[in-house]
Amino acid sequence: MSAVAAKYQELQELGCEVISVSVDSHFVHKMWNDNELVHMVDGGIPFRMASDQAGNVGKAFGVYDESQGIELRGRFIIDPDGVIQAMEVLTPPVGRKFAESVRQVKAFQLVRASGGKEATPAGWEPGKPTLKPNPELVGKVWEVWQPSMERSEERRVGK
Repeated sequence: MSAVAAKYQELQELGCEVISVSVDSHFVHKMWNDNELVHMVDGGIPFRMASDQAGNVGKAFGVYDESQGIELRGRFIIDPDGVIQAMEVLTPPVGRKFAESVRQVKAFQLVRASGGKEATPAGWEPGKPTLKPNPELVGKVWEVWQPSMERSEERRVGK
């Protein structure tokens, strides 16, 4: 949460909103923010921390662990229409990488803005070529996108 909080402004600039949800009460959230997170992020968490003590939100999103009464750590990218476009669920010992969340948001925004006329290939980064799905592309994606060439280019320029 502190990593997302530290980069919250970047998400806001992309038109995103963040809501943290856990089975902890709002009292626990306040204590955690005031005694832990505030030391990691100037001013503490700038987004909503929602309490889901009954686990209803976690159950709806498939991250509630009934046997332990906890919610697994998940990240969901939900588009303006309320449709989940991406989700990632990790066990507590493994942290997420914020830059990947931003990359995915930018990719979903590009695809949405194109009306589905563009697709982002694996490893796509903003500014890199996209694919233009159409009947002529079938069986010829390799002519447009070659990940081995991209890796060769990265090695050539010392990335």
